[in-house]
Amino acid sequence: MDIAQNSISAGATCIEVEVCEDTTQDRLTIQIVDNGRGMSADQVAHVTDPFFTTRTTRKVGLGIPLFKMEAEMTGGELRIVSEPGKGTAVTAEFVPSHVDFIPLGDINATVLLLITCNTDRDFVFHRRIDDREFTLDTRELRGILGEEVELNMPDVVAWMRDFLNEQTQSIKGEKI
Repeated sequence: MDIAQNSISAGATCIEVEVCEDTTQDRLTIQIVDNGRGMSADQVAHVTDPFFTTRTTRKVGLGIPLFKMEAEMTGGELRIVSEPGKGTAVTAEFVPSHVDFIPLGDINATVLLLITCNTDRDFVFHRRIDDREFTLDTRELRGILGEEVELNMPDVVAWMRDFLNEQTQSIKGEKI
């Protein structure tokens, strides 16, 4: 959530969140890609320092440093690729079987909250477990619903919640 919030603060109009599990390789990869203002090489070099922040409202930024620490605690890693004016990609790789792995939690609720609280932006959520996957793309929803229908309307929120839950159950091999 915090990493996606950084994308919003960077002026991104489209944020892609990808959660991919490879059970045979014992890997969980979470990637957040945005088309925001991006960062300079110097900013990328310092962004994992909790006392480095571009915010003027506070002097610490813990999102990226904590994300990095959580990945590295499991034997994984964090990578950041960014270019000013083009956006940023933050990729964290985890080893789920490691004793220090923190469970993913309710990623569907997190994505739904991001979408419904930021209806002025587009989100692409891609979830994959081994060879099973699904995608929720708000650009497609807007195309179907029309611009006059807000993505935070109760019926739309209920549909997205059901879609995310059903698709997640399906790729996990659970009965719907």
